[in-house]
Amino acid sequence: MTDDPIGRDVVLFSSADWGDRYWTNKQHTAVRLATRGYRVLYVESVGIRRPGLNALDLRRIVGRLRRGLAPIREVSKNVWLLSPLTIPVGHRYASVGALNRWLLQSRIGRWLKRRGASRPIVWTYHPYMLALAEALKPGAIVYHSVDDLGAIPNVDHAAYDAAEKKLLERADHVFVTSRALYDRCAVTAGARTHYFNNVADIDHFGSARASAPLPADLEAIPHPRLIYIGALSDFKLDFTMIAEIAAARPEWHFVFIGDEREGQHSEDIARLEQRPNAHFLGWRAYAALPDYLRGADVALLPQQINDYTRSMFPMKFFEYLAAGLPIVATPLPALVEFVGYHHVAAKATEFIAAVETALQTPSAGRLPLDHPILRANSWDARLDSMLATINGQAAGGAGG
Repeated sequence: MTDDPIGRDVVLFSSADWGDRYWTNKQHTAVRLATRGYRVLYVESVGIRRPGLNALDLRRIVGRLRRGLAPIREVSKNVWLLSPLTIPVGHRYASVGALNRWLLQSRIGRWLKRRGASRPIVWTYHPYMLALAEALKPGAIVYHSVDDLGAIPNVDHAAYDAAEKKLLERADHVFVTSRALYDRCAVTAGARTHYFNNVADIDHFGSARASAPLPADLEAIPHPRLIYIGALSDFKLDFTMIAEIAAARPEWHFVFIGDEREGQHSEDIARLEQRPNAHFLGWRAYAALPDYLRGADVALLPQQINDYTRSMFPMKFFEYLAAGLPIVATPLPALVEFVGYHHVAAKATEFIAAVETALQTPSAGRLPLDHPILRANSWDARLDSMLATINGQAAGGAGG
């Protein structure tokens, strides 16, 4: 990286589409960079895994091709959306991959040129973007690792690891959201690796503490209400344990706000849906989530412990904490440093005991909204620390 000043333009390579129902680190970061005056080009995912010859993947390919024909457009103040027009087998054939990069580089280059932009920050969540990032002559390359994407089913683990290693060798700054990801990335990136766990919109979810009417579908469910908010992914959530708890405590009502991930048809969920104390209300808009948390008694993080979740820091943790709810979670490694702020349970019997404790002492450990742990884990505080790292000021993350 040269000593020239870094520009106020960001090319953000996401591993999630802008319109995904469940906003994650990528969309929140883009919006908050935009509020700071950065011009953000949000580049939707070019895909992580190789597509198969099935109806779901073919629909995805058709949809991606259709979106790829759309012009770059402003979707939020200072945020522009680019849907890549790519040939789907780029991971498999080098020549196709080179063509895809050229097509995408040309569109990004024209966007930057029209704005008189130079030396943009390239902020990538996607490990396959190094060659394209370097071609943009960036002021800085940021690799933001928020999950071990290589552990997702059907991903080519060897290709993913090789691409990530090259990116780690080159990136100016590596941001990670869990200690497990820190340990993985620091082997290659060393002191350029900085730990910034996932955070929450504290004020938004803090509004769950205010008195207000409950959604009718939630109000119809008896107490105690145990709530989970998020995608119902069968490789993340332990539905076997949930079913065991629901059977042992039929007076507890389990409320799920979310739907199954695309292409998933879980038999475990189908069986759980038959129980009178399991309530699957479906997806709800982000703006409505505090209304559902307001009516809950305990918040749940019943994750499986596997290669993917060992590297995962659930965004829901600080959302639940901001809402003022007691939290019961399986022993996620990323949450070890916050053990004093939630109940931990490894199996069904322990989970039942932890929920009983939470129900008996609902206000124990409830933090005021101005508590330092909440203020330090807001999106604005996190972005302050990240931008300080990029700009060479005192960094707030581990390893900085």
